[in-house]
Amino acid sequence: MKKLTILGSTGSIGRSTLDVVASNRQDFKVVALAAGRNIDILESQIRDFSPDIVAVADEHTARALSKRVNGLNVLTGEEGINSVASYEQSDFVISSIVGSAGLMPTMAAIRAGKTVGLANKETLVMAGEIVMSEARKRGVKIIPVDSEHSAVFQCIEGRKRADVRRIILTASGGPFMGKGRNELKDITASEALKHPNWSMGKKISIDSATLMNKGLEVIEACWLFDIPPENVSVLIHPQSIVHSLVEFVDRSCLAQMSVPDMRGPISYALSYPGRIGDPIPPLELDVIGSLTFRRPDHETFPCLSYAYDAIKTGGTMPCVLNASNEVAVTAFLNGRIGFNGIPSVVRKTIDSHKAGAVATLEDVMDADRWSRERAEKFVKETER
Repeated sequence: MKKLTILGSTGSIGRSTLDVVASNRQDFKVVALAAGRNIDILESQIRDFSPDIVAVADEHTARALSKRVNGLNVLTGEEGINSVASYEQSDFVISSIVGSAGLMPTMAAIRAGKTVGLANKETLVMAGEIVMSEARKRGVKIIPVDSEHSAVFQCIEGRKRADVRRIILTASGGPFMGKGRNELKDITASEALKHPNWSMGKKISIDSATLMNKGLEVIEACWLFDIPPENVSVLIHPQSIVHSLVEFVDRSCLAQMSVPDMRGPISYALSYPGRIGDPIPPLELDVIGSLTFRRPDHETFPCLSYAYDAIKTGGTMPCVLNASNEVAVTAFLNGRIGFNGIPSVVRKTIDSHKAGAVATLEDVMDADRWSRERAEKFVKETER
C-alpha cells in the first residue's frame, strides 16, 4: 500500500486526489495533509482519511482545527508544512499548493527522498535548475500531474529522449478565445473565472484566461523534459481532449487523449508505472464529433510570449515573471486593476529587471521579493 502526503489538500487538485484515493483505498493510505485556512474542508478530509499529521497556514487556524479534531498533531506555518512534506512515513507526495508557496515544501519532499507528483508548476518556473539538480542528486522521481505534462510523460516514457523533436502543449484558449484586446478591457473577475472545460482554483483560472498558465507550463516542460524552449510549441485546442502531443525526429506524433478530468493524470501519477481502472468517464469521439486546433493570439494574450522571453533569458527572469503575475492576478481579483492590467504589470516588471544567476534558493527568494515589490508599485500606478 502506497502512503501519501497531499500538499494543498483543500484545493482543486487536492480534492480530486482524495476522490481517487477514496475509490482505491486498498492501494493508498493518506498519512499527511497540508492546507491553508479552509478548516471546514480540511476537517472533513481528516475524518474521512485519518492522517497521522496535518499542517495549516497559521496558529489561529491550527487552534480552531485542533478544537474540532482532538488528539491530532497539527503543525503550522512554512516550517510545519515542510515537516509534513518530508514526513518519514510517506512514500509519495502530491505537491499541489498553488503558486510560489509550493516551492519550499516541494524541495523539502525531494530532500527527504520522496517521489513527487508535481502539480505546482511554479516550483520549476522559479527554480527549475536547482529543483531538477536536487532530484537527480537524491534519485527522486518527479512525476508530472498537470494534464499537459502528464500527457507528454506518457507519450515519451520508455523512449529515447534523443528521438524527441518537439513537444506540443495544448491550451483550451480560456473563456475569451477569439476576442480582441479592446474587448477584454472591461472583463470582470467573475467572467474570467468561468473556464469552459476545467474546474480550477481562482489563480489558475485567471492564468488560463490570460494564457499565462500555458506560458508557465512551457517553462515547466523545458525543465521536466530537458528540452529547449524553441522545441516547445503551443496550440489552442478548445475541446481539451488532446492534452499534448510529442513529435519525434521522423515527424511522427503521439498524442495523449481523454476527457478533461484531472482525476486522470492524478491517478496515473499515483499508480505509475501501473494504471488505475476507470478513474474518469470514457472518451466518446463519435459524440464529440470534431477536434480543432489553432495558433495562439500572442497580440491579445501577450503573457504567453512573456514566458517564452523569460525562459530564453534564464536566470532570475522566470521567477520575476511568476511573482509579478501573482501580484497582478491578485490585484485583478481584488478589483484594483483591469484584465488587461495583468500583462501590463508583468511586462513593466520584467522590463525593469536585470536577470541574475540562480545558484541557491536564496537567489530565487530574493528575486521573488524584488519582483513583488516592483510589481506592486506598477499595480498602484495602473490602479483604476
